[in-house]
Amino acid sequence: MVDFGLSEEQREIRAWVRTFVEREIMPLENEVLRREREGAEPGLNAGEVRELRALARKSDFWGVQTPVEYGGMGLDAVTAAIIEAELGRTFLTFKFGGEADNILYHANEEQKQRYLLPTIAGERRSCFAITEPGAGSDAKAIRARAVKDGSEWVINGEKTFITGGCEADFALVFAVTDPELGANGGVTCFLADRESGWTSEPIDTMGERRPASLVFDDVRVPEANVLGEVGKGFELAMQWIGKGRYLLPARALGGCERMLAMSVDYAKTRQTFGAPIADRQAIQWMIADSQTEIEAMRLLVLNAAWQVDQGRDSRHSQSIAKLYGGVKANEIADRMMQIHGGMGYTRELPIERWYRDLRLLRIFEGTDEIQRRTIARDLLKGHVKVGETLR
Repeated sequence: MVDFGLSEEQREIRAWVRTFVEREIMPLENEVLRREREGAEPGLNAGEVRELRALARKSDFWGVQTPVEYGGMGLDAVTAAIIEAELGRTFLTFKFGGEADNILYHANEEQKQRYLLPTIAGERRSCFAITEPGAGSDAKAIRARAVKDGSEWVINGEKTFITGGCEADFALVFAVTDPELGANGGVTCFLADRESGWTSEPIDTMGERRPASLVFDDVRVPEANVLGEVGKGFELAMQWIGKGRYLLPARALGGCERMLAMSVDYAKTRQTFGAPIADRQAIQWMIADSQTEIEAMRLLVLNAAWQVDQGRDSRHSQSIAKLYGGVKANEIADRMMQIHGGMGYTRELPIERWYRDLRLLRIFEGTDEIQRRTIARDLLKGHVKVGETLR
């Protein structure tokens, strides 16, 4: 039989993270919402994030998936998904410290000292810069160029919707180094310090996230800052993009659980025509459908994470989890706002915030359409057979 139970360690970790979120992060929600209504930057400020990370580190919660040899916890993918779901129970974006981009582990020893280790330690911040105005889901269409000039590479181009681009002090930037070879052999990844001259501007969005537009105008990067090999950048990009799409619907799962719990409580107290709205079949169906979809989302996420832990190619299952999770999380948020009525639409409650933030899940790190394309292509080309995803 299939065992869907968590290990004792996983249950303890889930309990610790849930307690941390409830005691340390949720109490900040009203203050953050107040600041935002007054025009402040959305989300936790840098000082609050530092304090929360320092507090978590006192309990040795640092580097969730960072290998133990680099000072991290080295936890498996399933446990990481469980943690992400618990963090998703608050609309405030927070991640534990001690992490670095997975492709930074491809750095040579000198690069590890300058980039990887300081990033894990929280002394440096990176951003992954591949998306361009004309190259979003089609990463192979990037146009940024890097031309060799002596012992340096000169980079010109623009990147857009770069997460953390305004805060980063170095970028993992992808540029075309051989136009004739295209993506397979003609793209290289560079470690570009902000001091090399690239600039960033924030992009206002409807949610908390404020990605950046990056401009590279004759930015010079030394040969020593090539990450991996010249021409092998697209392979690194795919490793970064595929590192854990299951974690995105995992975080949405936590938010949906909390919104549903809030809606159940509200439905039992909100009276209309002399009875609580919980007695109305329309409300009951919204609650029942949402709970069913939450449980389906949970199984899809954990299945994708389990495949990662088993060393299997999890990309197909991750695409399914992200597609289903993105669509259903938005539907659930819409129902929960409907249950709360006018109060759900106000900024006094976090429902409208989740409503805005969750919309991004259907766009970033692979749109719904890209996930559908991947799933269909895998089946049509025989990479995956119907009914055999669990073999």
